[in-house]
Amino acid sequence: MTDCYTDILIIGAGPAGLAAAIAAKEQGIDSIVVLERESEPGGILRQCIHNGFGLHRFKEELTGPEYAQRDILRADELGIPLECGTTVLSVSADRTVTCVSSEKGFRKIKAGAVILAMGCRERPRGALCTPGTRCAGIYSAGTAQRFVNLEGFMPGKRVVILGSGDIGLIMARRMSLQSAEVLACVEIMPYSSGLNRNIVQCLEDYGIPLYLSHTVTDIRGRERLTGVTIAKVDEKRNPVPGTEIDFECDTLLLSCGLIPENELSLTAGVELSAATSGPVVSNTLETSVPGIFACGNVLHVHDLVDHVSEESARAGRAAAEYVQHGHSGGRFVPVADGPGVRGTVPQKVLPNSGEDLHLMFRPTDVFRSACAVVECGGREIIRKKAMIFTPGEMAEVTVRKELLDNLSDAGIIVRIEGEKQNG
Repeated sequence: MTDCYTDILIIGAGPAGLAAAIAAKEQGIDSIVVLERESEPGGILRQCIHNGFGLHRFKEELTGPEYAQRDILRADELGIPLECGTTVLSVSADRTVTCVSSEKGFRKIKAGAVILAMGCRERPRGALCTPGTRCAGIYSAGTAQRFVNLEGFMPGKRVVILGSGDIGLIMARRMSLQSAEVLACVEIMPYSSGLNRNIVQCLEDYGIPLYLSHTVTDIRGRERLTGVTIAKVDEKRNPVPGTEIDFECDTLLLSCGLIPENELSLTAGVELSAATSGPVVSNTLETSVPGIFACGNVLHVHDLVDHVSEESARAGRAAAEYVQHGHSGGRFVPVADGPGVRGTVPQKVLPNSGEDLHLMFRPTDVFRSACAVVECGGREIIRKKAMIFTPGEMAEVTVRKELLDNLSDAGIIVRIEGEKQNG
């Protein structure tokens, strides 16, 4: 038995949830509830005090809190209720959401549509199988960012960073600005997994060396971290004997990838993609469970919050359409990864959706002077040229809606043509 009903329920009040809620409201949905487990809305942007946000969406450079505040104010202006301090326990296939909060207690809310916008989490040390002692001084980069920017604590003074994700690169600069000595950024792949602008602005501008094709092979210290050893790795990512470098440090930050938060998606029976670890969705961002939509980093990890907001607004409009007019149904055309491509979203296309198709994916390698090609049944639909494709930057190809007529049941294939750079 449910306690109440709402047309659209959104889980998460970060940039994805806020953008989806605003779009749904502007589409004519009055009954919207946004649930957020943190004490304030804004998500991860609250601790991202550096600038660089909003260049695509607002055409100006904002800090993370400034970017989030614009959507928070817009949601308030539209009268969208943001229920913070509320933990969602489960989501069922019939769109019943079970949640609990200190203010309203235990509740079951039935929704006409549910939008999953829970974001992502960092990959922990346990998933990396890094050898050595389990001493203090080892943090995920995001945890260190929260300590420094929100809580006013410094994790340490001599720092090594494992992984070159964007959060790790940004924390290299942040720790330097707080008078810590960042000794090295170590990346197991032959290329960085972060944006090129962050490599330049956060490492090169501060004289921090980036060790590509290296990894941490030992962690030393009993009570507190006293040092780490790194070594070069071969093509199979195995350490090469004789290439070891020792660093005396008191802090190791881990920036080794992000994982979509899909525990709640699983409770609803949503099908997940092995490539993205997020839900399998159509071009309307509807999951395999009718009436449940997904957007933002819970769907696939984005580079830019501007893209999160754009995608999530589409999810909000699609959920509104579902509530107002019901499931459109129809024939779905599958989307598959071709050579050089990994984790294309969406994974299936409803040709008669009436909107352009936005395909996003990660290149598997670094490609120079390359083209992203979209084809269906052996027929080339579109190709997009680029000077470089790299796994550290999400690629996007937009297919105009008029090109989606008469798609073959053989499905769409996305591939990259170009010169591969191995190192």
